[in-house]
This record gives sequence, structure tokens and C-alpha cells, in this order.
Amino acid sequence: MTHVAFLRALNVGGRAVVKMADLKGAFERAGCRNVRTFIASGNVLFDAPPKLPAALKERIRKGLVKLFGSEPGVCYRTVDELDALIESDPFRKLAGDKTLKLYVCFADREPSPRPNLPLVDVKELVEITGMRAADLLIVSRRKPNGMYGFPNACVEALGVVSTSRNWNTVTRVVQFARKSG
Repeated sequence: MTHVAFLRALNVGGRAVVKMADLKGAFERAGCRNVRTFIASGNVLFDAPPKLPAALKERIRKGLVKLFGSEPGVCYRTVDELDALIESDPFRKLAGDKTLKLYVCFADREPSPRPNLPLVDVKELVEITGMRAADLLIVSRRKPNGMYGFPNACVEALGVVSTSRNWNTVTRVVQFARKSG
């Protein structure tokens, strides 16, 4: 089964800069098969059993610590899980609004307790509008300074390891998986 590892804060703003070939190698050395990367923001696709063995996750973690020099934030999803998310069309009512940026924040587990939604960060002008398992659906609005709010702003208080991808990237990861699998 094809899995996607979404790595947190990789090659963003000069932080955790790593070559994709080195990242691919870390996953291969951990025992992953058919490893490939998609764009340079920490999206690694690989084949493994449907339920990722804890030992494999630990080998990946150790390899990433060696590569980055620090503990990585990694959230795993299967391509089938991503397909189901896309099929649910969670942003259908907002997709035409070009003033918004739409994100999925992948968490390492469901937040406990489950937050009351929508959860809004007024300073960053972002809100969690929905949840699907451990996937948080986020809408970002333009701030007065012209920038969009940081999508993880309202997730960090939930006590989960998480990383965000814009909706377009999520759909493109799945397309890439289907073509490169």
C-alpha cells in the first residue's frame, strides 16, 4: 500500500534544509520500498504494509533524526485515506472564493479532547472549520498586512504534532502517487 509521510517544517523559510535525494535515502535505509518525493516541502511517498509497523516508523524516525540533527515531526496517511478526504470535498462551499487559502493540517493523532469547531485564531485570521479523523480543515484569510495567516496557528494549542499542506498540494500528492506508483 502507498503511504505518504508529511514532514513538518522541511525546507520552509530556510529551516531544516535537506536535499530530496538525502530524504529519499533515509526512508530507503529504514526499509521503505518504492520511495519517491513530491516537491521539496517534505512529502515522501513509499510502499509498506497497510498498517505501518511501529518498528518501521521508529527506523524512519531515527534516520530522520540523523539527517536533520533534531526530532522530526512526521504525520502518515495512506493514499487511500487522502483519496477519501478529497472525495468528501470538504471545501466545496469555499473553493470558488479566491480571497481564501484552504489547508489540511495533518495531525499525528486526533486531538483530545476534540475541539469545538469552528476554532478561530483572530490574530492570524485562520480557523479550523472541520475535522475528519486527525485531519483538520483550515481556512486562512488575508490579514491587514496583505499576508495570509499561518495555518498551524490554531492547531498548536491542541497538543498534537502537525503539519499543513494547501489543498492544491494535497490533491497533487494523490495525483502524483497514482502516476508514479
